[in-house]
Amino acid sequence: MGERVRVWRTAGIAVLGATALLTGAAIEAAALSAGAATGTAAGAAGCAAAGGGPEDGGGPGDGGERGDSGERGDGGGLGAGGVSAPTRADLMKAIQGEAFAYAKYRAYAAQACRENLPDVQALYERVARVELREHLTGQARLAGLAGDDAANLRAAISGASYEAKTMYPGFAAQARAAGDRDAARLFSEIAGDEAGHRARSARALRALEHPSSGASVPVGPAARSVSVPEGSPQVSSRTLENLRTAMRGEALAHARYGLYAEHARANGRPRLAMLFEHAAQVELTEHFAEEARLAGLVRSTAANLCESAAGETREGTDTYPGYARRAAAAGDRAAAERFSEITRDKLRHAQEFKDALSGLGANCPPDG
Repeated sequence: MGERVRVWRTAGIAVLGATALLTGAAIEAAALSAGAATGTAAGAAGCAAAGGGPEDGGGPGDGGERGDSGERGDGGGLGAGGVSAPTRADLMKAIQGEAFAYAKYRAYAAQACRENLPDVQALYERVARVELREHLTGQARLAGLAGDDAANLRAAISGASYEAKTMYPGFAAQARAAGDRDAARLFSEIAGDEAGHRARSARALRALEHPSSGASVPVGPAARSVSVPEGSPQVSSRTLENLRTAMRGEALAHARYGLYAEHARANGRPRLAMLFEHAAQVELTEHFAEEARLAGLVRSTAANLCESAAGETREGTDTYPGYARRAAAAGDRAAAERFSEITRDKLRHAQEFKDALSGLGANCPPDG
């Protein structure tokens, strides 16, 4: 993924291997607008969906909601940033992790729905909202990263171009060599989708910068919802690694395009907002979901709860406290406070997942 860093750094996004880093767009509460506009409804119909439902929506104009640490999830305005380089790097890693957690927990919620466990489904949906509306939003605001509509389109063109020409074709070739035909076909299909998004973004940029050219802003195709049933990995280890990298990138792109959509809508460009919103939902409910199926992301709800509790515990005892210590040492007080607040949320979420598991009469394996 080193090439991706080279290509996307100029555009404002960097994704590196399985720990892809966001180095561009600040993902405001605006990122949620894509989910609000194009998400799949929750409830019985939502059991088949890996994406967010309308209840996950709500950008700066809806009044927001209060999450675990009591901060409004409406994002307010973008901050000026000004944090140190190490803190900025930690913020970017954290943003990427929250984007992936949102997508993953939505898939886990759908599995709980299929198992007729509405309380667990509601827990996953609530935690997913907190990850996106509060954690990711607050950290993005601290990063102080934003772009105007033209810059956002250039970022989209650059990222989609790399995925269409290099990353996904490379993944497809590796999958074919490993005998993973379904994965090779999926990677090739997504490369085609990214090429289409690149072309639409280029057309939109021309319409934006050269209004007298007669070019119009396309809105792109509406997303379809792909279910992510319980299952095991269906591919070889190398392809599985590529799928995991791709899933993180798609989850990040979903949030990134949501931000771009909100900026466009705030600037009085509803068609451009729709272009980004449609792209955001394709990344989540098609690309991420199809990759998650092959990767065996979703297991039984009991297994999902074990994995979730372990992950939240790790973040609450190691990852975020480390971020907070480094931010405090660098004098980035606001970031240190934010990281500390999220630390408390993570530990609370871990306990909630453990309690839900206990409610099912299940236990995690000794190493889980």
